[in-house]
Amino acid sequence: MLPVEEEKVKIVHRSLPRKMIIKRVLLILFNKKTPFSVGEIIMFFNLFILGSAGFVFGWDRAMYSLMTYFIAFKTIDIVIQGLDESKSAWIISEQYERIGETILARLGRGVTYLKGEGAYTGDDKKVIFCVITRLEEAKLKEIVDEIDSTAFFAVANIAEVRGGRFKKKDIH
Repeated sequence: MLPVEEEKVKIVHRSLPRKMIIKRVLLILFNKKTPFSVGEIIMFFNLFILGSAGFVFGWDRAMYSLMTYFIAFKTIDIVIQGLDESKSAWIISEQYERIGETILARLGRGVTYLKGEGAYTGDDKKVIFCVITRLEEAKLKEIVDEIDSTAFFAVANIAEVRGGRFKKKDIH
C-alpha cells in the first residue's frame, strides 16, 4: 500500500490529462460561438502570457516561444478544420468557357457562370464561381495562369458548404 502523500500525487497526475481534454473541448465549443478559431484563441492567451514573460526573461526567448506557438496555432487550425477546408474561387476572364471546361475536366469540380458588369467600364463580363478544397487551390491557380494569365482571380475561405453537388467526382 502506498503512503497517503504518494497516492495523492498519483491522483493529481492522472487527472491532469482530463483537465487538458476538458479545456480543449471548452475551446472547441467556444469556437462555435465566436468568429475566432481554436488556434486563434489559444494564440491570444499565449501572446498575453509570453508577452508578460518577455519583460521578465528577455525578449529573445519570448520571440522563440511566440514563433513556436504560431506554428502550433496553424497546426491546430489545420487539424480541427481538416485539410479539406473549402474555399470559394471567383474568376473573371474573357476565356471563361475554356477555364470552366478545364476545371471540370482536371479538378472534377462544377462551375457556375454568373453575369457581371464592370462598374468602371460598364462592360458585361462572365464570372466563374466554384468551390474547391485547400489542396486544390494550387492546381486551380495553375489552370487559370495557363489559360489566361491576365484573369482576375480571387480565393476566399468558406466556413461551411451544404447542398448542391459538392462531392468531388473521382477523376484523379
